[in-house]
Amino acid sequence: MNTAMDETRLSVIIPAKNESAIIGDVVASVRQRHPRAEILVVNDGSDDETALRAEESGANVISHPVSLGNGAAIKSGARAATGNILVMMDGDGQHKADDIQSLIDKLDEGYNMAIGARDSGSHAGVGRLAANGLYNVFASMISGHRILDLTSGFRAVRADLFRKFLYLLPNGFSYPTTITMAFLRSGYPVTFLPIKAEKRKGTSHIRPIRDGLRFLAIIFKIATLYAPLKVFLPISGLFFVSGVGYYAYTFLTMGRFTNMSMLILSASVIIFLIGLISEQITALTFTRT
Repeated sequence: MNTAMDETRLSVIIPAKNESAIIGDVVASVRQRHPRAEILVVNDGSDDETALRAEESGANVISHPVSLGNGAAIKSGARAATGNILVMMDGDGQHKADDIQSLIDKLDEGYNMAIGARDSGSHAGVGRLAANGLYNVFASMISGHRILDLTSGFRAVRADLFRKFLYLLPNGFSYPTTITMAFLRSGYPVTFLPIKAEKRKGTSHIRPIRDGLRFLAIIFKIATLYAPLKVFLPISGLFFVSGVGYYAYTFLTMGRFTNMSMLILSASVIIFLIGLISEQITALTFTRT
């Protein structure tokens, strides 16, 4: 069945915190273009009238009594959604409702997730653009797929597959990182659709340094969880080359094999074996799933 022809299958999840100035316009924009879709606004502990404005605009509102994080809001929305297709978009006015159909159309082409990839002019400053570029390059190396926008919060995804990974998603802003890499490592087709995001209304809740470190931590977590050899093998190789190089140096200068060379080479073997065991555990986990 064509997704675009049956909007009763569509649930739009909009996490929002203190977005009373714009959330009504966001909901109205989605409602105008997808009148039969289920619109869920997850009010993440706002201390303004975000929930009221969303309700007035016709959205179903789920409220957290305290702020649990963007990822927690997405999880609450995914659990409550009734549609077979989930669309996640920010409640700050950055994402255009006009782009929703384009993402859904990608699912009809056979993809399990379609992600809105922001162009260079859609990032808040050169620093944010550079940081996202670094994340994209590193994640592409780990996953073996070209990732255009790892941290985009605008995406369409099949609900049954998305819910399989809810237990992995962090409560903070790095949920897009986790779900993107989890889908790629699991062999689910993912595509990126170029979009232009608007400048957000209000103040961003992201702290570049703190959340940037968290993003990197999440990438390493997912890498070791889904592709451990891609982490352990290069480290093992670095130790091996260092051990051989140090042995060559001591042999040429002192004519002997030192304990340090043995220690470095042993560490190389141990790290490789840990990676190999981790890879087998991962394979068993996927088979069981």
